[in-house]
Amino acid sequence: MAQTTLGWREWVSLPELGISDVKAKIDTGARSSSLHAIDINPIDENGEKWVEFKVNPVQHQTSTLKPCRARVKDYRQVTDSGGHRSMRYVIETTLCIGEQQFTAEVTLADRSQMMFRMLLGRTAMKNRFAVDPGKSYCVSQKPSPPSGTI
Repeated sequence: MAQTTLGWREWVSLPELGISDVKAKIDTGARSSSLHAIDINPIDENGEKWVEFKVNPVQHQTSTLKPCRARVKDYRQVTDSGGHRSMRYVIETTLCIGEQQFTAEVTLADRSQMMFRMLLGRTAMKNRFAVDPGKSYCVSQKPSPPSGTI
């Protein structure tokens, strides 16, 4: 089966979290996928671990905060690109990229100082996508702004 080719950045939707478009860096150097999340609050509900958090999906804009909730799949140590280790909550959620929809593990981290609100790591891409680092937005296009905005 031929793999879909992604550019080094693509628009990704996370429908289970109510997030329609987030600009993601397609990062073959990262094992895990990561989503920008703040106010991360673990809760116990009927013996299950859940996490509530807020997502700011828009780069360079802090006023849009989307409250989210997901079941915790794991809590694990992750090493970032600078070699710093931290414990992160891991959720499993549906991702939509181009015509493909699939479930993937995503870690939650404060990415406010990063250029992209999401990283798509190689575990989520394995056997699904190839990457052309010389291209952008191969399977997605910039979403239209809501009516009434510029």
